[in-house]
Amino acid sequence: MLLADIAAASADIAGSSGRLAKITRIATVLSAAAAGGDAGTVVVTVAWLSGDLPQRQIGVGWAALRSLPAPAEVPTLTVTGVDAAFTRIKGIAGKGSQSLRADSVRDLFGAATGTEQTFLRRLLGGELRQGALAGVMADAVSRASGIPAADVRRAAMLAGDLPAVAAAALTGGPDALAGFQLQVGRPVGPMLAQTATGVSDALERLGGAAILETKLDGARVQIHRKRSEVSVFTRSLDDVTHRLPEVVEATLALPATDLIADAEAIALRPDGRPQPFQVTAARFGRKTADDLEPLSVFIFDLLHVDGRDLLDLPTEERLAALDAVVPPDRRVERIVTADAAVAQQFLDRTLEAGHEGVMAKSSTAPYEAGRRGSGWLKVKPVHTLDLVVLAVERGSGRRTGKLSNIHLGARDPDTGGFVMLGKTFKGMTDAMLVWQTERFHDLQVEDDGWVVTVRPEQVVEIAFDGVQRSSRYPGGVALRFARVLRYRDDKLPAEADTIDTVRAFLT
Repeated sequence: MLLADIAAASADIAGSSGRLAKITRIATVLSAAAAGGDAGTVVVTVAWLSGDLPQRQIGVGWAALRSLPAPAEVPTLTVTGVDAAFTRIKGIAGKGSQSLRADSVRDLFGAATGTEQTFLRRLLGGELRQGALAGVMADAVSRASGIPAADVRRAAMLAGDLPAVAAAALTGGPDALAGFQLQVGRPVGPMLAQTATGVSDALERLGGAAILETKLDGARVQIHRKRSEVSVFTRSLDDVTHRLPEVVEATLALPATDLIADAEAIALRPDGRPQPFQVTAARFGRKTADDLEPLSVFIFDLLHVDGRDLLDLPTEERLAALDAVVPPDRRVERIVTADAAVAQQFLDRTLEAGHEGVMAKSSTAPYEAGRRGSGWLKVKPVHTLDLVVLAVERGSGRRTGKLSNIHLGARDPDTGGFVMLGKTFKGMTDAMLVWQTERFHDLQVEDDGWVVTVRPEQVVEIAFDGVQRSSRYPGGVALRFARVLRYRDDKLPAEADTIDTVRAFLT
């Protein structure tokens, strides 16, 4: 199958506003991918159209993709060939690896047509925004395979790997999905939460009463134990067992033989308050735990224990099973209440302790692995900053022809200039996109065909969840989950928040 087929499908999907149209187009390309009976092609196709790489990361960032060779006139690249090229690029290491990797990237892009280059650049840059989310993709797999969507979703939930499930469904049929069962040692997609505006909103949406739990600002982990063997996986299902010996040790101390647990690993100060998130995150970026801050683990849900699957049980029953094997010092704090005042006090106390917020959970909800279920709601405060737009990137899909992703800068009081903190496209309405396209063209000072550099004159109010250390940006920090609230025409760039203000959120 040619890369051009995937690139064309991606463009069509991005240009479709309706869910049904997206599903139909994806199903068509999945059927084509499966026509030759090659499960590997299906796996890659599903991953790419979901905006992911089977290799996870290959060491190629957005900066390396700004200057590309002239595109080829005729499409020759195949899906399997490009996937193999990504694997080779990831494996380049040692002296001169950066130059060798850059040469390989140029060779790959030099063989790609213009449409293929656009697709590859956005795929590698993590900016393939086309609405092919997990739910849409599962429905497309269902349509292409003729297997009920509920069966596809269940298998994907248990496998934690939709591309693998798609390959099984499209090349093996319904019988092939029977092999995807909850299995200790094989990670499943974690249940995700929706957002509530406050504890009162959460209680109302959950029927008047809820289980409230402390929401730690750590790293979510899924723990599997089979007798004396323990495996620890990240939220993205990467195996990090060897990096977290404390989690392994704490798990082996539990009075259970087999289990699957949902937990949070976090670095704490001696007084019990959380360290900045980046301290915890550093443990996941290193191959060993040597000379790094120790982590504590807190278990908040149980999916399996000693031969008993708990996924489909209500929350209160799963928590009862959890309490029977996990000691209090290894659990997150929780209460059950229908009183908004009590819930607010719990939230206030949690925030005062330095934690991120609270989770509100329905007592009757099952564990909806791999889905953003309505039975879990997160409540946490929102921070805002007034920043300055330094540059803006050209949009894709439905945003083609508009300026979309904005580069954010904080004021440097020492130099009078601005320090880049990252970029975001989240929170922008259609009307905002139209306005900012005209506005930033007026402020344009340079255009490389992808990024438009602008005069630093436009202030924007940004909401974000926190700040973390980052070597990627010159200020040494980056915003977490930044999104646009509004443009501030009432403020001058000199009134924007400073880099010192941003760094203060690290403490």
